Amino acid sequence: MRTVVLASSTGTAFEWYDFFVYGAVAPVIARNFFSQLDETSGLLASLALFATGFLFRPLGALIFGWLGDRYGRKGAFLATVVIMGGATFAIGLLPTYAQAGGIGTILLIIIRILQGLALGGEYGGAAIYVAEHSAPASRGVSTGWIQASASFGLLGAQAVVLTTRLSIGEEAFIAWGWRVPFILSLGLLAVSIWMRAKLHESPEFERARAEKKLSSAPFKDVFLKWKNLKLVLIALLSITGAQGAIWWCTFSYSQVFLETTMKFEPMLTNIVLGAATLVSIPLYIFFAWMSDRIGRKPVIAFGIGLALIAVFPSFQMMARGANPVLFEAVEKAPVSIHAPKGTCSFQFDILGRARYETACDIARAALTRVGVAYHTEVAAAGEPTTVHVGGAVVPVVGGEGLPGPDLKKVADAAGAEISTALRSAGYPANAHDGETNWLLIALGLAAMVVAATALYGPQAAALVELFPTSIRYTALSVPYHVGVGWVGGFMPVTAFAIAAATGDIFSGLWYLVFFAGISFACCIFLLPETKGRPLS
Repeated sequence: MRTVVLASSTGTAFEWYDFFVYGAVAPVIARNFFSQLDETSGLLASLALFATGFLFRPLGALIFGWLGDRYGRKGAFLATVVIMGGATFAIGLLPTYAQAGGIGTILLIIIRILQGLALGGEYGGAAIYVAEHSAPASRGVSTGWIQASASFGLLGAQAVVLTTRLSIGEEAFIAWGWRVPFILSLGLLAVSIWMRAKLHESPEFERARAEKKLSSAPFKDVFLKWKNLKLVLIALLSITGAQGAIWWCTFSYSQVFLETTMKFEPMLTNIVLGAATLVSIPLYIFFAWMSDRIGRKPVIAFGIGLALIAVFPSFQMMARGANPVLFEAVEKAPVSIHAPKGTCSFQFDILGRARYETACDIARAALTRVGVAYHTEVAAAGEPTTVHVGGAVVPVVGGEGLPGPDLKKVADAAGAEISTALRSAGYPANAHDGETNWLLIALGLAAMVVAATALYGPQAAALVELFPTSIRYTALSVPYHVGVGWVGGFMPVTAFAIAAATGDIFSGLWYLVFFAGISFACCIFLLPETKGRPLS
């Protein structure tokens, strides 16, 4: 059993490393592959590309789920690791926008799609393989290691990125060092293939095959039979939708929030998230073990409920701890944008092709880029767009119809004028190390980590126990990757876009509240208790 858990969780950790390393360098990716855009639009495009990998995860779940239910678990999740490792290595070799124009960006999109397809088949295969080897009384804690493997992968990605940054310096890292974490994945790929090739097929699958109980049409049996489709919908609405929003808010959006919005030092942000990830590993195992004692449902409901209660206070504590000077400035010199009606757009651009060229959009981007909260007012008829910082007024001109480079110059000039006004009003350019309140950051992040791990720890066991062997790979993988892939993958970019559109740096957290609220109600009223349920 130890070999099964070790080989499955190690391979899964390597795949998560491959996927997470992109998120760890998203701001640097923005500079190298979206340099034609202004800083805020570039980051939005980079985050949207991160989400693109998630967009294709349900398709990967369908492909590899069908293969896993028809021909076996082992082959399906061995193929996923090969695709993922090869795609990640290829990112490290791509030409940047400065080197090859849009070609590098297009290739990056294709590779992220391949990564999404591979990850769509990975989780279900690993979770099922371990669960189908486990004793019923310890199924939660055994599969808890698969849950913890995500943290091992994230921690590995953050550690490699941080070590590379420290070794070569920030300037070199931005220029070429960002490639190192991707290229290193080639070694992880070799180890993963070696470990998984040694495994045998799941005993539950072999039993079903011997008894001729395998599904000949998994898609039909999952999606056209109500008794199975109902379970898929319950899994999505009760567990995985909340999982996507809560986990990615805690371990991905928090990094964007601290580094980009609060102007916290990138290296310190990596250390903070690395510490949170390290703490999460034993918590996954603990909550998985707890679910073997008291049941899956109460532990999962606790995690969702805690996230709903804690998300706003947690991020407010993190913000005040990371940049207290910024909050003092907001109270002394509030900021507002006065713009003609209809000139402010919602900045959500998955491919980085939209043009945000009105004066209002330029002002919004400039303020979001420096982490300043603001509110928007409709300007009087005939009045130009202006930014009010305390008593100062900064006029902003639009760039409608201008070529890309000229639009960027207009946006940069507006940003410089707004920044000057902000500095004069006491707004800090960056968070100051000496004024950081580490206790507030730790407390805020800790509450979210406990919520995420309580929900995620028992999740694999609960999902495996929910579905019959004949369709388990497909039926488990699809709701997981719709919830975690679509809801979770689009969490950072959507939350950031909501904050940019509203001027409230905390408004993006309503994304989590929406999905977690639905899941909490469905978990209480629809999710059955599955602890100890036989898998045959």
